[in-house]
Amino acid sequence: MSDDLQINFQASASLRKWPSLNNERRPGSGPYVVVDGTLDDCIRGFMSKPASARHLYEIHCTPQPPLVTDVLSHEHVVELARLREFL
Repeated sequence: MSDDLQINFQASASLRKWPSLNNERRPGSGPYVVVDGTLDDCIRGFMSKPASARHLYEIHCTPQPPLVTDVLSHEHVVELARLREFL
């Protein structure tokens, strides 16, 4: 992996959960903080959630282009978790 594609897993981040009803996001309100720590902490917290509920979570962090955006969707977090295993 080249230097410009490295990810700082110690960067500040927050794992957030959308309010839900019947495992669906509730409209009208934003997500609330579940974990406030590092990107690594948030990825670990996310991966500990049941796969069936992960769509309710997202990670907010400082962007690290091109791989890490300011808001990471559940699909993106799963890919970063896989990538982290190889670093």
